[in-house]
Amino acid sequence: MKTKRIFLCILSAILLFTAQTPVVFAKAQNDAEEDKTCAPYFYIENADPETDSFPLKETDVVTNINGSIADTYVTQVYANEGSKAINARYIFPTSTKASVHGMTMTVGNQKVTAKIQEKEEAKKTYESAKSEGKSASLLEQKTPNVFTMDVANIMPGETVSIELHYTELISPTEGTYQFVFPTVVGPRYVKNEEARNFSEDNDWLASPYLEEGTDPVGKYNIQVNLSTGVPITGLSSKSHKINIDWDDNSIAHISLQDASDYAGNRDFILDYKLTGHTISSGLTMQTGESENFFMLTVQPPEHYKPKEIVPREYIFVLDVSGSMDGYPLDTAKKMITTLVSDLNKNDSFNLILFCNGNTILSPKSLPATEKNISKAMKLINQQHGYGGTELDNAIQAALDMPADDNVARSIVILTDGYISGETETFDLICQNLDEASFFPFGIGSSVNRYLIEGIASAGQGEAFIVTDEADASETAQRFRTYMEAPLLTDIEITYDGLDVYHVEPVTPSTLYAQKPIILFGKWRGEAKGNVHITGKTGKKDFVLDIPVSEECIDKANTALPYLWARKRIERLTDFSTYKDNPSIREEVTRLGLTYSMATSYTSFVAVLETIVNPDANATDVDQPNALPLHVSNLAIGSGYTAGSEPGTLLMILGGIAVALKGTWKQKKKRCTALPY
Repeated sequence: MKTKRIFLCILSAILLFTAQTPVVFAKAQNDAEEDKTCAPYFYIENADPETDSFPLKETDVVTNINGSIADTYVTQVYANEGSKAINARYIFPTSTKASVHGMTMTVGNQKVTAKIQEKEEAKKTYESAKSEGKSASLLEQKTPNVFTMDVANIMPGETVSIELHYTELISPTEGTYQFVFPTVVGPRYVKNEEARNFSEDNDWLASPYLEEGTDPVGKYNIQVNLSTGVPITGLSSKSHKINIDWDDNSIAHISLQDASDYAGNRDFILDYKLTGHTISSGLTMQTGESENFFMLTVQPPEHYKPKEIVPREYIFVLDVSGSMDGYPLDTAKKMITTLVSDLNKNDSFNLILFCNGNTILSPKSLPATEKNISKAMKLINQQHGYGGTELDNAIQAALDMPADDNVARSIVILTDGYISGETETFDLICQNLDEASFFPFGIGSSVNRYLIEGIASAGQGEAFIVTDEADASETAQRFRTYMEAPLLTDIEITYDGLDVYHVEPVTPSTLYAQKPIILFGKWRGEAKGNVHITGKTGKKDFVLDIPVSEECIDKANTALPYLWARKRIERLTDFSTYKDNPSIREEVTRLGLTYSMATSYTSFVAVLETIVNPDANATDVDQPNALPLHVSNLAIGSGYTAGSEPGTLLMILGGIAVALKGTWKQKKKRCTALPY
C-alpha cells in the first residue's frame, strides 16, 4: 500500500506539472523582470527568523446596532516581533452595503486621523512617507467588498493599531433581521487575460493562503451591542457559538463563546426578531447645514396565491470547480436536489455543471418528470470539485438554449462566487434581461457576496445565501414561494408637495421577497405633503400614502448622508460596467471626498511625521489569509487553461496531487499555477 501511495503521488504530481507547465513557465518567463505572482498561492514559512511573517496579531470588531442602522468599528493590531523593520499588507472583506467613512492610526502613544484623498494622490502620499522612513497606513478599496491595508515602517518591538469605522443598514426579510460581518476573502479564480494584465488594481488577487485547516496565529474578537427599543426574540448565530448578556429584553450584548475557535475563517451571522413588531412603512428625515436627507421605508403586502401559475423553465447552473469540492458542493447538491424535486408538472428544467468547461444535461430543457429528475440527480451525485470557474461561459450556454416564448425562463446560479472580473458577469446579465430572470445562490461559509448580490441586482431577481446543508431545504422552499407568488409588481412612488431629488436606488418594478423597499434621497424646502405608493398584488391594486410633516425629522440620525452616498455609489460603480467612464469616475471621486468615504477612486491615508526608519530599509510582508471554512486546498492551484487541457482524468489526478500537503506550495514572488 505504501508503494502504491508513493506511486500515485508521483504520478499525480507529474501529470499536474505536465498539464500546467506551458502556462506557469510561459508566464514566469514573460514576467522575469517583474517577478510577481499572478494568482493566489500557498504560503511558505519565511526562512528568515529575523522577519515577522505574521504581523497582524489581533482583529477586534465592535458593532453597535440601533434600530436598523449598524455602526461597526474594526481595529487591526499589527506588531513586529522580529528584529527587522517591515512593511505589512493585509486583504480583508467588508459588507457590500457598508460605507467606510473613518480611519485612525495609533503608533505607541501617537494617534493620527486618516485623510481621504483621491486614490492616486493617497498612494503617492503613502509611498512618499514610506520612503522617508515614516510610519504610514493606506486603505484602498479593490472591489466593493474587498479592501487592502498597507502599513509602512513597523519597527522591531513596535505596535501599530488601525481603527476603521463603517455604517450600514440592516433590512429584515420575512420579519428576521440579519447582521453579517465577513471575516475572510476567499481565493479568486483568475482568468488568463487578467493574469497577463497584472496591475495595481488587481494585485490583491495574488495573495498568500494558509493550507486547509490552518488558522493564523492572530486573535479574532467580535462584539455586537444590540439595542432595538422593543423586545428581542430569536437571537441566535448559525455561524459561531455565542454568549448573550441581557441588560433588558430590548438590549443585548453578544460575544464569541470560544476564543480558541478561530472566528476569522467564516462570515459572522447574527439573526434576531422583534416581539410583536410589524415592519411599518414610514419616512425618516434629517436636516443638515447644506443638505437634507430622507429614508423611505415601504413594507410590501403579504404573499398572494395566484389561481394559475405560469409555466416556468428553470436552468440550474451549478459550480463544480475546485473551491466547491467537499462540503460546499455537498451542500449545493442537496440544495439543487430539493429545487429540482419541487418543480411543478408544467415546469421544465435543465442542468449545466461548470468548471473550466460545461457539462449539460440535455441540449434542450426537459419536462419535470420523475424519470428526468432522476437522470439529473444521477449526474449531480457524480460530481467532485476540480478545475477553474468559468461562470460567464456557463451563463452564455444557458442563454443559448432553445426557448419557448410562452414559458418564463429563470436561470438559477449556485456558486461560492470565488471569481474576479465580476462586472463582466453583471454586463452579460444586463444585456440579456429580456431573455431570463437570474437568481443566484451563494453556497458556503464565506461566499463572495459582491458577485451574488450583484447578479441579483443586475438580473432583477433575489439573492440567496446558503451557509450549510441545514439551510438548503428551507432556502429552496423560500425560492419556490418567491417565484410562484411575487408580492408587488408595477411599483410607482411619487412625492406630492415634498421637493425631493437624487433618490437612490431606482424603484424596483417587481418585488419578490417579503422585505421592505428602502429608498434614500435628498429634500429641500418644507417638510410637508404626501408620499404616494401604488402597485399590483395579483389583480388587486396596492395603494399606500405616507404623510410628511415636521414630526418625521430626526436630527440625531447622522447616518443618513453616508447611507445615501453609499447607495448612489453602488448604482454608479458596484454593478456597472461603466464605472471607468470619466464622468462617473469624477462623480464618485467627488462623493468620496465630500462624505469622507473610501471608494474605487478615493482612499484613506494616515502619516506620522516622525521619522522612525531613516534609511527606509524594510522587508515587505504579505499577511497570509486562512482559507474559508470548508474550502479545500483544491481552491488553489488545480486549474488549467485552454491550449493545455488535460481532460477530466488528468484534472482529477492533478487535484489529488494538489490536495496532498506540500505538493504545490509556491514560493512568494514567483508565478503560481492558475487557481482552482
